Formats: sequence, C-alpha cells, structure tokens
Amino acid sequence: MSGHSKFANIKHKKEKNDAAKGKIFTIIGREIAVAVKEGGPDPANNFKLAAVIAKAKQNNVPNDTIERGIKKAAGDNGGAEYEQLTYEGYGPGGVAVIVRTLTDNKNRTAAAVRAAFSKGNGNIGTPGSVSFMFDEKGQIIIDKEECDMDPDDLMMAALDAGADDFSEEEDSYEIVCDPSAFAGVVKALEEQNIPMAESEITMIPQNYVSLSDPSQIGSLQKILDLLDESDDVQDVYHNWDGEE
Repeated sequence: MSGHSKFANIKHKKEKNDAAKGKIFTIIGREIAVAVKEGGPDPANNFKLAAVIAKAKQNNVPNDTIERGIKKAAGDNGGAEYEQLTYEGYGPGGVAVIVRTLTDNKNRTAAAVRAAFSKGNGNIGTPGSVSFMFDEKGQIIIDKEECDMDPDDLMMAALDAGADDFSEEEDSYEIVCDPSAFAGVVKALEEQNIPMAESEITMIPQNYVSLSDPSQIGSLQKILDLLDESDDVQDVYHNWDGEE
C-alpha cells in the first residue's frame, strides 16, 4: 500500500464529517447499541464495543454521551431494533465497493443503496462478490506532526502491544492489527500518550484500481456522495486509488 496517503484521505473525511456531525453522532449511537446487545457493556470483553468507543473518541463524541449510550443499550429500554446489513457491488471501471449499514427499515436502506449505485452507473453484486478483495483489519493512523516519538520506538511499542504491521508514509505512520487485538493496541498507545489521528476496524483493499476517465471518476464520486448522505450507511469501503 506504499504511496497511498491514507492520512490525506482521513483529513478529507474529517472535513466531511465536521460538516455532518449530527449524522456521525447518530450512527455511533446506533453502533454502540448494537455492540452492547451483541457482546455486553464491558469494552474490555467486547472488542466490537471497544472499536466503536475508539471511533466515537476520534469523532469528538463526549465521554458522558458514550457512557449514556452504553447504559441505555445495557438497560434495553425497548427502543428501535437495528440490523446490520452489508451490500457489495462495483462502481465504474471495476472499482469494488462495500457498504455497511445499520437500519431499522431494510426496505428503505436497500432502496437508498441501490439508487446510489444506479445513479452512479454501478451495479449491486451478490454477497461475497467483492469482499474477498479486502482484509478486515484494525488500522491506526498517527500524524507525524503530532507525534515526536522516534519511529523505531513507535514501531516497537505497536508490535509489543499486538500489532501485525507498522509502516511509514509521507505524512503519517500506519499500524495494522487483527481486529481481536485492536482494543489492546489502542489502549497501549493511549497509555503512552501517543496521539492517534484515526483508529478503526476497517476493510483494507488487497489491490487498488486507478481511474483516468473523468466521467468514470465523476460517476464513482456520485455513488460515494449519495451513500454518504444516507443516515443508514455506517461505512463505505472501496479500492479506488484516489481521494475519498
């Protein structure tokens, strides 16, 4: 993955997120509810919840809001039941796209996802049609400007905490680990006061697709923008070798 500025993409995503904080808070609230119901309220024993908490902190969700969300989900007060659904498909030029949703209305969500692909000249595929081209990993990005730690020391700290890989990019460091080790790695870095620009469990492409046709780029961007507008869409992963 050398040569791909992940941090530049993250900064771009952050700008978009800052303009839609309401949606981010809503999505994270739903994710906390689902994670607690599936694995309990203790993040030490629920790596999925730990991952959501890390995501919440990266998006500046207040700690008391996180705690209230966990307590509310643990109390199971009869609120809306959310279901996680994943859609896979192809955008223009053979770009693989994975869409993860969290919804209380499957028909509404399916219609929105299909409309996004259709309007961007893409196609929905069958389950598993593109996910085999991605690896699910815990990923932590550290901004070089925010971290004055020696790269070798940082690498050893990450590997000692359970990370599988450490790489240096132009403007950032990337730490990759197995999803089950994610919470432990994040906690270890936090204890050493290492600033993290992004930390999440994500889908990392095994290979990237380049697009040179402006019409294909525009169509793909339309798919991504329409998906981003849907409150039911949690995450979108793709293997386009371009800015997200």
